[in-house]
Amino acid sequence: MKNYVLTVTCRSTRGIVAAISGFLAEKGCNIIDSSQFDDLDTGKFFMRVSFISEETADRALLTEGFAAIAEKFSMEWDIFDGQDRMKVLLMVSRFGHCLNDLLYRWRIGALPIDIVGVVSNHFEYQKLVVNDDIPFHHIKVTKDNKPQAEAQLLEVVESSGAELIVLARYMQVLSDQLCSKMSGKIINIHHSFLPSFKGANPYKQAYQRGVKLIGATAHYVTGDLDEGPIIEQDTVRITHAQSPDDYVSLGRDVESQVLARAIHAHIHHRTFINGNRTVVFPPSPGSYASERMG
Repeated sequence: MKNYVLTVTCRSTRGIVAAISGFLAEKGCNIIDSSQFDDLDTGKFFMRVSFISEETADRALLTEGFAAIAEKFSMEWDIFDGQDRMKVLLMVSRFGHCLNDLLYRWRIGALPIDIVGVVSNHFEYQKLVVNDDIPFHHIKVTKDNKPQAEAQLLEVVESSGAELIVLARYMQVLSDQLCSKMSGKIINIHHSFLPSFKGANPYKQAYQRGVKLIGATAHYVTGDLDEGPIIEQDTVRITHAQSPDDYVSLGRDVESQVLARAIHAHIHHRTFINGNRTVVFPPSPGSYASERMG
């Protein structure tokens, strides 16, 4: 038996859920997990269904059969093979906590992705990446060569077949062209002090102001810097007794966790962009299970 995921976005109207469940039952499929949301403000309907084909109906047959229902309700939709691994390109500069965390989760199978490469504008993590048999691409970025550097990046994206780009603390701004080309397929992570504390040392600024919460935000990248639709956020509490270095260390931890959860949601097709916001459905049972312990 094979596992599939159906995602649907359309105008909200009666009969959508009945049509979907009826179709799957007719094709010998058993629904194991289902989530839906009606946005009353926009009138849009979102649904994600995880199901098992119990009578050997394959993806091609399911896709062909579902087309008539999709046309009836004017759906944006897709059916994904649950065993397929998304091709992911990681990008990093000099802060390696998110990269290290993602590589560990990938090694143990907790993050079932195919890492097709790591791009960096520095060499700090070349050995780490190469030791995992992952292609490493050094693309130097300066004020004078940004167009050429991004052209190199696009070549890497196209040659690797990357379906998702993850900015794992990559400290360069991507062009509007690339953001548009990969719309909904670039995820960034940053601290949640913005817009209050900008610049090179936000954690020191937060310490000086006596901030009691450190947070992180993972979002889709758009042309508006750090303002794309938010996928995942979290916070950790701190006290007056903690130092600026404590702030930085706690910030690293929460950033790593938030980014991993955002990627997990995306690769399992749980995220739907809804204007400037997102709909993020809960994970299916068993989707966080690791292949091995370490």
